Amino acid sequence: MSGGGAEAPEALGADEARALLSQAGAMLDGHFLLSSGLHSDTYVQKARVLEDPRTTMVLAREMASWYREVGVVVAPAVGAVPLGFAVALAAGARSIFAERDDGRLRLRRGFRIEEGERTLVVEDVVTTGASAAEVWELAAVGERLGVASIIDRSTDALAFPLRSVLRVDAAVWQSESCPLCLRGIPLDAPGSRHLRASS
Repeated sequence: MSGGGAEAPEALGADEARALLSQAGAMLDGHFLLSSGLHSDTYVQKARVLEDPRTTMVLAREMASWYREVGVVVAPAVGAVPLGFAVALAAGARSIFAERDDGRLRLRRGFRIEEGERTLVVEDVVTTGASAAEVWELAAVGERLGVASIIDRSTDALAFPLRSVLRVDAAVWQSESCPLCLRGIPLDAPGSRHLRASS
């Protein structure tokens, strides 16, 4: 049961989650520049999911159901802000976000995490885990419950406990060793941040 006290929803299976993402037009195949700077043959356009409040709330209720008595949800700006808000709504928690200031994620606008407050970090897609790791450190003043995301496409060990609705195993390459570049396939950069450390 989530912190909102509502009855826990039936668990969302991987097949159902993938179907939701596919129906939203979020699962893309091609040659993509990820926000981490890596290249991949698969891209998850999470904005296509988050533009639909009903689909967002299905995913948010699933994520909220994994944790008990959440006090605050904190997400990195900007992409994960609507998802963080939706998870907070489902969990009956506060919703805050961290944003970049001088290249680092910080809590601004009067946002704060109280000492010992049960804190959930929410991210939309985790690839390198850089943004989620920054928010995880910001949340250290509270009682950190974990990091929840829609998609886990990480390839290396992460610095935080992660639970995701769907695991996406996709090939990723450094630009200099990308076989799609070598084949001359045009590169698409669909994300909002292209060469910064990212989710």
